[in-house]
Amino acid sequence: MSDWLSAQPPLLEDIATQWFGVIRACGDDVLDLMHDGFPHACVEDAAFTYVNVFTAHVNVGFFQGAELDDPLGLLQGTGKYMRHIKIKALQEVDETALAALIAHAYEDVKLRLARGDE
Repeated sequence: MSDWLSAQPPLLEDIATQWFGVIRACGDDVLDLMHDGFPHACVEDAAFTYVNVFTAHVNVGFFQGAELDDPLGLLQGTGKYMRHIKIKALQEVDETALAALIAHAYEDVKLRLARGDE
């Protein structure tokens, strides 16, 4: 994954590295893997979030994002399940709110696995 990150434009690499670090820090059971060319985070075999770099922004995506509590309306997307937050270089983002969404997604996937939903 470090090869993928270091191949990104520097400002976007910094953003992606920061937020994937927050994702990885959720728990010792978080696994990362490269899938479809960008890093995903899983608990067991259930992906719960990803980070992807585009030309001018980074997406922090949530596989069950449609069901996450998002009081600030940060999540974008209209799919049945997935949502993402788009972060542009030099754009301020509510770090507390984004970290809370990541933590909520992690807890959500653990609950889904415990119930056998995944």
